[in-house]
Amino acid sequence: MGEVDGAAEEMAKLAEWLVSDALRARRHWSEPRFRRSVTALADRPDQAGWARTVDRTLLSGLRQAVTAAWHGGWQPADVARKVRRAFGGEHVRLSIDAMAEEMRAYAAIAVDDRWLAQLSALDARVWWEADEEILREKGDRVAMVTRAVEVLSVLTMLPRLERLCPLPGTARRVVHVPGRAATERTLARIRALLAKAESTEFPAEAETFTSAAQSLMARHSIDAAMLAAEPGGVQEPGGRRLGIDAPYEKPKAILLDVVASANRCRAIWSKELGFSTVLGFDPDLDAVELLFTSLLVQATAAMVHAGARRDLAGRSRTRSFRQSFLAAYAQRIGERLRAASGEVVRQAVAETGSDLLPVLAAREQAVDKAVTALFPRLARSGVMSVNDREGWMSGRAAADLATLHVRDKIA
Repeated sequence: MGEVDGAAEEMAKLAEWLVSDALRARRHWSEPRFRRSVTALADRPDQAGWARTVDRTLLSGLRQAVTAAWHGGWQPADVARKVRRAFGGEHVRLSIDAMAEEMRAYAAIAVDDRWLAQLSALDARVWWEADEEILREKGDRVAMVTRAVEVLSVLTMLPRLERLCPLPGTARRVVHVPGRAATERTLARIRALLAKAESTEFPAEAETFTSAAQSLMARHSIDAAMLAAEPGGVQEPGGRRLGIDAPYEKPKAILLDVVASANRCRAIWSKELGFSTVLGFDPDLDAVELLFTSLLVQATAAMVHAGARRDLAGRSRTRSFRQSFLAAYAQRIGERLRAASGEVVRQAVAETGSDLLPVLAAREQAVDKAVTALFPRLARSGVMSVNDREGWMSGRAAADLATLHVRDKIA
């Protein structure tokens, strides 16, 4: 009996060493060494029970890596985005299943609502009966082991991020929040209006929908600010990470920055990680996310409609044109948003009284403090250069035509 246990222990140690060796090979970009380790992990016919041992080793490694990611500030959407940028396809599905497996250790009441919402959006659920099914062998063990080790390589090399919400198991989630049902109904109405605005081909009809959407967003944000300012009302700034995808990442990040600024939020772009962290109060974060998504859809449609471009020698300058297009679009949208935001606040002050201004100022100060606390070594990015005049002018024209979610259209 002791000999059997000893053999199993030695086999487990060998499997762990081979996984570690494969990960080291990935870190050092040694493809031959990586392939040797993966091949050895996939098949050792001389050792009975080897496949099961490897499966357990891989699953254990994935669980530990997911837990470490949580403690490193990563959230479910962040992990899935990172794996998608590296590999995509079934790698993403494996990472989602690994997260679903890890979440079995926590009671739902001890998991933050934002965490649960991200898991739900990823369709992270336990669908398997035996844990080994997560690996999806499908008869090709080399492919399966390769995929698992590649996902592990991403998870084990994640840098630390700023923690934006409580870890699973530590949250004190309030099940019944006063006014939450009304907030969800408002957001649902806003999303429906924006979907109609983006799908219609008629500018006047789009303007009707977007004007109604902004009215709801502005009132929702101001009401929340005034409610939080009352005695007993407590609210702190939060954060969300929004993906900034290729191509043309920098002008997209600038667009998000101007949208965030107009809504009393701050956006910090992490270029290498493919996202921006937006800090602000929840109603304003809702507005930023909805508005940025809608404007990006409109900008992309206008840019594609403008078509490709070539210089006098017949060489393509489409990339330069589109880069300049989006940069100009972001700048012009920023100008329009600042003007629109000021008008909305003036109207709100007239309706609610001058007490609104110090409340909004205090919220902006709270957001600035949160930025300093989370990003003490924040560096500013330089203004991007533009080298296509036609693209710049076309982008500004498209921004003038874009339907902002404001009460009145600014032409």
